[in-house]
Order: sequence, then C-alpha cells, then structure tokens
Amino acid sequence: MKQLVLVFIGGGFGSVLRYLLGKMLNNSDTGIPIGTFLANILGSLLIGCILGLAAKNDTLTQNQMLLLATGFCGGFTTFSTFAYENHVFLKSGDFFSFGLYAVASFALGIMAVFLGIFLVK
Repeated sequence: MKQLVLVFIGGGFGSVLRYLLGKMLNNSDTGIPIGTFLANILGSLLIGCILGLAAKNDTLTQNQMLLLATGFCGGFTTFSTFAYENHVFLKSGDFFSFGLYAVASFALGIMAVFLGIFLVK
C-alpha cells in the first residue's frame, strides 16, 4: 500500500507541474505545444538522471525510485497529450508541424535519457 501512495503522490506533483507548464507555454494561437514538448524532454532527462544515479551507486531505495521515476516522471511526462496534439496537427493538415513535433519529441526524448544517465555517471 505504501508503494501505491508513493506513486500517487509523485504522479500528482508531476501532473500538476506539467499542467502549469502547459498553461504557461502552450500557445493556443499558433497551436504549438511547447509546454508539453518541454515537459516530455525534461522528464526524459530527469528519469535518465534518476535511473543513472540508481545504477551508479545504489543511492536510491526502491521507494524513492517509485516516488521519483514512476510517480513524478510518469505524471510529468505525457504520451497521451503528445498523441492528441499530433492528431490535431494531422486533422488540420499541418503535416510539417506534425513531422517536426513527432520526430523532435522522440529523438530529443531518447537523447535526453542518455544524457541524464551520462551526466550522473
């Protein structure tokens, strides 16, 4: 039960932070989801740092991993919003924004994980 509460708390904080970032940075005039993009890239970097730190010297407990990686990073990053925003680009016929957003999100997200692991090792 304690583990569920840790994931719940971390996910709540991550989700609220992602919501605030989206409110501040997503541009409804242009439709460019900068807040979601930034949340996903920062979350990828952060989970890389967390997992790299845990692998490096066993400084994080299983409960800390659940709170930070599964909970916070899971709540902070969002695949469902990313998928919806890509749907909006496709529905509006904005294939350039769709391609740029999708490719940049995947490529930079994966690179951010590797960078996070590299930075803590």
